[in-house]
Amino acid sequence: MVFNFGRDLLRQINLIPRHNAIVRAPRRSPGLRRDPLLEEVARMLVRQVGCRRLAQVLTVSWNPRMRTTAGLACYRTKQVILNPKLIEISSGEVQRTLRHELAHLVAQSRAGRRRIAAHGEEWLKACADLGIPDEKRCHDLPFKTRKIARRHFYQCPECATILARVRRVKSRVACIKCCRKHNGGKYQERFRFREIAMPDERIAA
Repeated sequence: MVFNFGRDLLRQINLIPRHNAIVRAPRRSPGLRRDPLLEEVARMLVRQVGCRRLAQVLTVSWNPRMRTTAGLACYRTKQVILNPKLIEISSGEVQRTLRHELAHLVAQSRAGRRRIAAHGEEWLKACADLGIPDEKRCHDLPFKTRKIARRHFYQCPECATILARVRRVKSRVACIKCCRKHNGGKYQERFRFREIAMPDERIAA
């Protein structure tokens, strides 16, 4: 299933293609669905702000697994990932979120290898160039949140600090506070977290 919501945006700017595009999707995370038409919109936008090389490799996908995140941008893969729930809100919100995420890619592309703040001056400048000058760093969209119970608990044998995790910890993890205090910040088996029962069910030693 491919979300072709980009067709509406292309109509708005009179760039709707006269034929069906055929796109070979690269190997990416399971569940992602590329949107060729929305990609065409995105590539046009980044070309307009001078990032032609970025436009050649940029991809846009929908991720049905997203819960509360509106969108993501990955500069390494030159990819924008959007939450399909945006479609239920409005076409304007899809376009705004697309530009928000594109601004991250544009800002980093302009900076080259120089590290920049995720929502710093470079990003704000890119937002303005992409037509959203008053953009906020975080959205306030009415996405329903899902509470996930934490069923696994771990305790440091030294200081009794407790960790609560949704999934079982499979790697060796030690208490950073104790490692810093007694071992220069390096891992020490002595301070490795030990799995325990739920704190309110434990019998005090």
